Amino acid sequence: MEVIYQYAWLIPVLPLLGAMLVGLGLISLNQVTNRLRQLNAALIISLMGMAMGLSIAILWSQIQGHPSYTHIFEWASAGNFHLNMGYTIDHLTAMMLVVVTTVAFLVMIYTDGYMSHDPGYVRFYSYLSLFGSSMLGLVISPNLVQIYIFWELVGMCSYLLVGFWYDRKAAADACQKAFVTNRVGDFGLLLGILGLFWATGSFEFDVMGSRLAELVQNGSVSNFLAILLAILVFLGPVAKSAQFPLHVWLPDAMEGPTPISALIHAATMVAAGVFLVARMYPVFEHVPAAMNVIAYTGAFTAFLGATIAITQNDIKKGLAYSTISQLGYMVMAMGVGAYSAGLFHLMTHAYFKAMLFLGSGSVIHGMEGVVGHNPALAQDMRLMGGLRKYMPVTGFTFLIGCLAISGIPPFAGFWSKDEILGAAFAANPLLWFVGYATAGITAFYMFRMYFSTFEGGFRGTDKKIIEKLEKAATILVAGEAPAPNFGPGAMKQGELAATGGGHHDDHHHSSEPHESPWTMTLPLAVLAIPSILIGLVGTPFANYFEEFIYSPNETLAEVMEKTAEFDINEFYVMAGSSVGISLIGITLASLMYLMKKIDPSAIASQIKPLYELSLNKWYFDDIYHKVFVLGLRRLARQVMEVDFRVVDGAVNLTGFFTLVSGEGLKYIENGRAQFYALIVFGAVLALVIIFGVT
Repeated sequence: MEVIYQYAWLIPVLPLLGAMLVGLGLISLNQVTNRLRQLNAALIISLMGMAMGLSIAILWSQIQGHPSYTHIFEWASAGNFHLNMGYTIDHLTAMMLVVVTTVAFLVMIYTDGYMSHDPGYVRFYSYLSLFGSSMLGLVISPNLVQIYIFWELVGMCSYLLVGFWYDRKAAADACQKAFVTNRVGDFGLLLGILGLFWATGSFEFDVMGSRLAELVQNGSVSNFLAILLAILVFLGPVAKSAQFPLHVWLPDAMEGPTPISALIHAATMVAAGVFLVARMYPVFEHVPAAMNVIAYTGAFTAFLGATIAITQNDIKKGLAYSTISQLGYMVMAMGVGAYSAGLFHLMTHAYFKAMLFLGSGSVIHGMEGVVGHNPALAQDMRLMGGLRKYMPVTGFTFLIGCLAISGIPPFAGFWSKDEILGAAFAANPLLWFVGYATAGITAFYMFRMYFSTFEGGFRGTDKKIIEKLEKAATILVAGEAPAPNFGPGAMKQGELAATGGGHHDDHHHSSEPHESPWTMTLPLAVLAIPSILIGLVGTPFANYFEEFIYSPNETLAEVMEKTAEFDINEFYVMAGSSVGISLIGITLASLMYLMKKIDPSAIASQIKPLYELSLNKWYFDDIYHKVFVLGLRRLARQVMEVDFRVVDGAVNLTGFFTLVSGEGLKYIENGRAQFYALIVFGAVLALVIIFGVT
């Protein structure tokens, strides 16, 4: 064991320390702490940098072949029940620690430029640090109970960060929606944890998996119950990683500042769900029916997210639906047994999606100087165009991200997505076809986004478009009529209002956008490197990543020697077909949005039902609003009526009877013995008469 493993507990503790120090400063010495904003930011960034350094050292140690390490101590005991806490270091943990800390570190640097004029600058940094600490604690957890504790901390931090601008109704609604939706999945996860403990008597991942398999085999636990417990556990990742049907919270989470959008979508919250599926793989792999549910859920989610992203005009929401789609790929990979392929895509996606989100933030930052601080205008791609000329670094890095996510070689996304498609084809051709079609749609909507934002002429000063958007926003805020539809990307009713309505800052100080400061462009440039190169660790020619994940106690040299042979012809066919469908998508996007050879409005009118389906997000938000929000309100009113009429009625009747009887008795109880004797005599006489007659 290396000495550094004894200090691995510092990785989540260091950012937690930063969050505590800054948070206490805000509570006790608010004005002083806010005046020292740069010092507080430097402290938090430095502590996350130290955690990143430790993480990289641990990953290098694991690559060198040092054995896994687990340190536990007894946290609670009662009779035969013993609950342990601690931390574990293995290949999966080491990989995730580096992904989380590197992305979080770069996001924190970026935040200095993006939030420089925000009065909540210091508070945002403390939330970011707590968020990173929670995710790191989750990653090193050795058992399911400890994971659940940090799982809930991650959810709490997302609530704080999505609703960071809580004085905006849209942000307040979004953080509540995220919190409530995740509570649904977390309740299922809690039931699954308790059920698995009841069945297996353990919270340890490997022990639960082996014991559950034995219990099912000898008939002590029915196969149906094992499937139910596995699916209940899977409900947690369904909510956290925004899988159908609990995916609706993630696009609304874009109401938070862009740095947290990047962190949520790349390396923390949504990654937590896929990570838990990986950790629980010893349980899932023994329940084939649950694996099928996971695979089909992921495939449908991938297709769903991609088809909705096609019609999004808000640059952040387009990327949000892209994240839902890519998470679907990862979950599908887990479901078909391609454990390493799902984790590989998790790693590559973290870097290029973080870069894309930070790039969108850079675009918004540049646009605000022209159109003001109204999100409905600054984030709308219909007001962009030609930004590559004004923002060369942002434009170039965004192009790299688009190529990576579209699966164009040699960028990172090609290797990881192609590995998933290959595994899906071997397991189930139907799942492969869904993933294959989704790859083409992904390339189309990503380059639609790139061409609309960075190519052509700049539309940010087009008064006609601005007036239409502002008029639509004003109408929606007043609650009068739906937004006018002017093109295939027209916003759905309510979206403009949700992003800020007509209340925007009119302090325009530029006629054209500008490149962001170096604190924002430097993280973009750094993230571009892994977005291009990191996929090379998982090529089928020498799949170091797969061997590393599956071989916990081998050196890198031993891994290289054991790299499996593969069919080069099969690889060329599969890779060629996936690249081909992506190129078709890119070509179609260029014909529509770059060369203007095809009119998107004409196509939208030809397939209006499908267009409306995508524009209205498959109507899931509307259905959930009517069924759950309005339905629960109606149910609550009925319960209130029952409470008022029946429960309160019974209590009130009892009180009334007591009042009347007491009021009557006070005239009888007058303190006179003769009167009492008369009453007794009358009662006896009445009894004699009654019994005498009978």
